[in-house]
Amino acid sequence: MTFSEIVLARLLIYSLSYVLAVVLGHFFVRHVILPRFATKESEGLKGAGTAIGCLERALTLTFVLVGQYEALALILAAKSVARFEELKRREFAEYYLIGTLSSMVFAMLVGIIASWFLTLL
Repeated sequence: MTFSEIVLARLLIYSLSYVLAVVLGHFFVRHVILPRFATKESEGLKGAGTAIGCLERALTLTFVLVGQYEALALILAAKSVARFEELKRREFAEYYLIGTLSSMVFAMLVGIIASWFLTLL
């Protein structure tokens, strides 16, 4: 492979991994995982949960791709600080953890697979 082919292949892997983690991850969490644990959503900005989830998966994927697994704790900490009062309600806390952890696991798996493909180049 030439240098430009390697660069193009790496760019394709990175791009595809972000699309998979953010878009397919949103579908997986919102339509496969969370409907099984339906709860009344708290009031907030319309679409904020979707935006936060997409950013969460993008950050998770980025941290995995650069090998900064410790930084994943920042995501959990930021979300927990923002939802501190709501987390006192057990039902919400469980729903929150299921959504957050399934979202992060999905993005981590995409990142691990993408990292493996990148080592093949």
